[in-house]
Amino acid sequence: MCALAVAMGVGRFAYTPLLPAMEQAGGFGADVAGRLAGINYFGYLLGAFGAAALSRPGVRRPGLFVCLVASVATTAAMAASTDLLYWGALRFVSGVASAGVLVWSSALLLERLARHGRQSWMGWIYAGVGVGIAASGAIIAAGGAELGWRGGWLALALLSGALLVPCWLWLAPRESDGATLAAPGRAVRAERFPAPLLNFVYFLQGAGYAVSGTFLVAIAKAMPELHTLAEALWIVVGLAAAPSAVAWTALSRRTGLVGALIAAYLVQSVAIVLPVVSGAPSAATLAAIGFGGTFAGIAVMTVSLGGAIAPRNPTRMIGLLTAAFSVGQIVGPVLAGELAAREGNFVLALELAAGAVFVGAVLLVLGAARGKRN
Repeated sequence: MCALAVAMGVGRFAYTPLLPAMEQAGGFGADVAGRLAGINYFGYLLGAFGAAALSRPGVRRPGLFVCLVASVATTAAMAASTDLLYWGALRFVSGVASAGVLVWSSALLLERLARHGRQSWMGWIYAGVGVGIAASGAIIAAGGAELGWRGGWLALALLSGALLVPCWLWLAPRESDGATLAAPGRAVRAERFPAPLLNFVYFLQGAGYAVSGTFLVAIAKAMPELHTLAEALWIVVGLAAAPSAVAWTALSRRTGLVGALIAAYLVQSVAIVLPVVSGAPSAATLAAIGFGGTFAGIAVMTVSLGGAIAPRNPTRMIGLLTAAFSVGQIVGPVLAGELAAREGNFVLALELAAGAVFVGAVLLVLGAARGKRN
């Protein structure tokens, strides 16, 4: 949890609450902001494949800490300049580091839990993402103008540096002695679903979720009725995200993974488009809850479903899902930023993002029906 708070909650997502101040300081708009986000997600794509290829005893633990240190260092270094090429390089390295932390910390923890028969605890690791998001939002909201964007990055780097201590102390140096891996959570019911379709659905999720994940605070800042609540909304996203993986996994045991995924996609599509429908603070709060409360759960359930429908080679299937999602993450913010710069607002970008996620829900329904026929 501490590792993911450092690399994902802060290293990856602190960009969102700090983006409005960075745009003002750097003199750029949504189009450039989207490209910077796309660079970060491209780094994540390469980092995920690299970490998966090197996920073996003797590499994972030192690799994990190298990535954690790199995440803290790139967070702090963001305060040093307003040069866009410099920022782009740092966001790329941060993306690589966040993927390494996610892959290696998940692998190490899953092996430990498997040895003790507690795979059902795995969902709790993703609570760290939500905790990091909420903490970063709280620091930015509390610091405000006094910190500025430079002080915000440095304050978050200090927080991340402090979280390195329990990461170092609590992860014992020995590697697993060959424990059998199992998917997170209890055994899931047998489900059939077309693998290529699941990859495309997860691509749509990456493209849709990344728009709100990148621009939510900037969108709120641009709305007079939400301007003062922008950072608070990001805190709400984090608080909703913290328990979401565990909650959705529990629901999936009752409904099946596909049924729970359909529900999560529908909730998220509504949450993404709510700021277009209404600018009221209550609607924005519901949007933050719906968005934060779904993206981690969707990730866990999709990986579990991928492993279930490809039991002979789950690693390959999870790798393909990671690639599809990562490509979506790259496309979504870049396209949204270009559209926002052209239109002068994020209305069309949010509508397309919500539409992509809704289409994903429809395809899940169709895929489930096809799986039942087969």
